[in-house]
Amino acid sequence: MTPSRDMSRLLEIMAALRDPQTGCPWDVEQTFASIVPYTIEETYEVVDAIERDDHEDLREELGDLLLQVVYYAQMAAEEASFDFGDVVEGITTKMIRRHPHVFGDEDARSAGMAKGTWNRIKAQEKATRARRREELGLPPKDASKGVLDDVPRTLPPLAQALKLQQRAATVGFDWDNAKDVIAKVREELDELEAELDSKSTQMEADELGDVLFAITNLARHREIDPERALALTNAKMRNRFTSMEKAAKAEGKGLADYDLDGLEALWQGAKG
Repeated sequence: MTPSRDMSRLLEIMAALRDPQTGCPWDVEQTFASIVPYTIEETYEVVDAIERDDHEDLREELGDLLLQVVYYAQMAAEEASFDFGDVVEGITTKMIRRHPHVFGDEDARSAGMAKGTWNRIKAQEKATRARRREELGLPPKDASKGVLDDVPRTLPPLAQALKLQQRAATVGFDWDNAKDVIAKVREELDELEAELDSKSTQMEADELGDVLFAITNLARHREIDPERALALTNAKMRNRFTSMEKAAKAEGKGLADYDLDGLEALWQGAKG
C-alpha cells in the first residue's frame, strides 16, 4: 500500500489495521475508551506546535489528530452505528445550517448574521436531534437535563470551570462586573489564609480550588482565556529560568550553588 493525499487511503489503512485476521494486534484490541488518552495527547501536541509556530510539526500533528477521528469512525462502522462519511456529512450539514449568511439564499446572505440567529439555529438542531433519537427508539437525551449537564466532566479543570461559569451565567447566576469578582477573589484568598494553620490539607485544597475558580471567573469577565493566559506565564517562566541557568553557568556554577538571595538576583536579572 502506498501513501496518498486521498482521504480514502487513510480510511483503507485504518480498516486494514483493524482487520481481525490480518490487522495489527494492538490496533485490533483497542476500544473507544482505550484510545481516549491518545486523542487528548494528540490534541495538546497540536496546540503545542501552534504555540511554537512550527508549521512543519503542526502538519504532522494534525495528521495524528485526524487519525484519531478515523479510528473512532472505523470502530463505529464495525458495529454498524455510523461511519466516516456520516461524520463528514454531519459536520458539513451543521456548518451550512449555522451560517445562512454565508451559504443561504440571496436574502439570507444580504441580511447577515442577525442577533439571535445562532441561538435559534441551535434550538432547531436540538429539536431535530430529539426527533432522531425518538425515531431510533432511544431515550430522550435531555430528559431531566440541568443547565450544567452538557459541560463535559472530562475537560481539564480550568476549561471546565470556565464552561460551568458560562452556562450558569445564561440563567443570570453571575456577578455584575469584574470588580465584584475581584472582591470575591480577595474573599477566597482570606479564607485560604485562614486555613493555613488548620493542619487540614483537605480544607486548604478546598479553599485553593475556590481561589482558582474565582480567578477563572475574573478572566471570563475580562474576556481573557485563562488557559491561554496561564500558558503565556508558563512560557515566560521557562524562558526566565533558562536565562537564570545560563547566567549561573557563565559564573561556573549551577543554580543549586546559590542561596535564595542569589537566586532572586538571577531571577531579577532574567526579568530585565
